[in-house]
Amino acid sequence: MSKLFVWVNDTLIPSDEAKLNIADLAVQRGYGIFDFFKTIDGKSVFLEDHLDRLFRSAVLMRLELKQSRDQIRDRIIRLIESNNLKDSGIKVILTGGFSSDGFNIAEPNLIISQQAFQIPRTMSEKGISILIHEYQRQFSNAKTLDYLQAIWLQPILKEKKADDVLYYSNGLIRECPRANIFIVTKDHKVLTPESGMLKGVTRKHVLEISGARYVTEARDVSLEELRNAGEVFITSTTKNILPVVQVDGYVIGDGNPGEVSRTLAKEYNRIIYGT
Repeated sequence: MSKLFVWVNDTLIPSDEAKLNIADLAVQRGYGIFDFFKTIDGKSVFLEDHLDRLFRSAVLMRLELKQSRDQIRDRIIRLIESNNLKDSGIKVILTGGFSSDGFNIAEPNLIISQQAFQIPRTMSEKGISILIHEYQRQFSNAKTLDYLQAIWLQPILKEKKADDVLYYSNGLIRECPRANIFIVTKDHKVLTPESGMLKGVTRKHVLEISGARYVTEARDVSLEELRNAGEVFITSTTKNILPVVQVDGYVIGDGNPGEVSRTLAKEYNRIIYGT
């Protein structure tokens, strides 16, 4: 495989030459933001939506981007051209910067990297199992580098043979660490949480697709509604639409991906893959 390139601030360099000062707040305190999107057949997917969220996250976390939106877009295009990867994931990171005292925000560093990345182009026929865990992310409406809780929970997921975890707080479901969650009621109403979570780009487009076909609401969703759901699925850049067939050992519906999940996945895949 050819050597990949990466942007570090204003310089495009081979990835094995990229360096970050250990005094950066991303290293010292885990302070920073990022966004992640995919390319399909060499073309970025929902790039403008991801740039919108990147700039929102930067404002929320008080990180000043010295590069303009146009400059970042142009660098992403150049990176795609330089690396020549057909299907990939691109990560844009904005760090807290080199902090002389290790605590105050400095001038952020911008890193844009790309890796080969593929996911199945059809929805899983098996579905996944998730656990629920009481937790509320700080700054949940910003996409930060903080995945402390999710990583800490990985041994528990492996022990219980679960595929993912769903956070909840105050009796309301919120999000998975890297995905949004939807439930489908037994009368085919589609619901997804509206507060206490990061509003994903895939979630945005699934809401639009669902709203054209079903009664669809973004609102508070209770644990009780989750347990009584006819279908459950999660959405993300890396998962597209992925059915959930078991929650905390409780089987959802008949234990198989449902009709609404299948319909939405087919339409979403048509939009991003053209098939």
